[in-house]
Amino acid sequence: MQNEFQLQQNSSPSDGKEEDLAGVWVVFSIVPCLIFLYINCVMLYTLRSKPVFRETSRYLLLYNLLLAETLQMILAQMMSLLNVGMVFMTRLMCLLVLIPTIITTITSPFSLAVMSLERYVAVCFPLRYASIVTVPTTYGAIAVVWAISYANMLIRVIMLTTLDARPFGQFMSVLCTETNIFQLKIFSEFESGFVCAEFVSVGLIIILSYVGVMVAAKAASTDKLSANKASKTVLLHMIQLGLSLSSSMVS
Repeated sequence: MQNEFQLQQNSSPSDGKEEDLAGVWVVFSIVPCLIFLYINCVMLYTLRSKPVFRETSRYLLLYNLLLAETLQMILAQMMSLLNVGMVFMTRLMCLLVLIPTIITTITSPFSLAVMSLERYVAVCFPLRYASIVTVPTTYGAIAVVWAISYANMLIRVIMLTTLDARPFGQFMSVLCTETNIFQLKIFSEFESGFVCAEFVSVGLIIILSYVGVMVAAKAASTDKLSANKASKTVLLHMIQLGLSLSSSMVS
């Protein structure tokens, strides 16, 4: 009886609150993530199941965007689970987990820019579309998008190895996050400059594509239905870019 009384005294109300917060986190973080992962995986499978999807530039670009965002979602959720579980790791292990997460995050805005340009060419240059937007040029554009993301990460890793004297085999005393790995001020300045350049350039491409499509929609020789669909698609990409920008503003 005395031991039971001591156990009751040791269990504080804060333990119950922590359990409630963990339950809320599961409902509002893990469950939506699983739902969207299922939807994305179904769409990815569909886009690879038929030759028409594999040989059409528009669907190849959509597949690339979905793939990057699905990988980013999985990696971000894994990082969240590790941090909630208070899992500490070495700086090298943390860096290896962060590298693909950052690369896939950078890829999405540039993919939106390429998709907007594809719609612009389809509406404004319909007769030359087949010669400009081919499967090889589409794969080339996708390769450039990923190359930019890899180059950004490579520069940051080189800066980390040369400017940060802490050993990579050292266990971190804090949780694995991007800000805890890239702690020096130069990293935040580099990231701020890159994010600004990225969203200004991508934003201009999407806005100019939207304006070009809207101008073409008013022309008598343009397919009105196709132009209206393209304008809505580019507008959706603009909204997606805004959401991506809002997420980039928070570490």
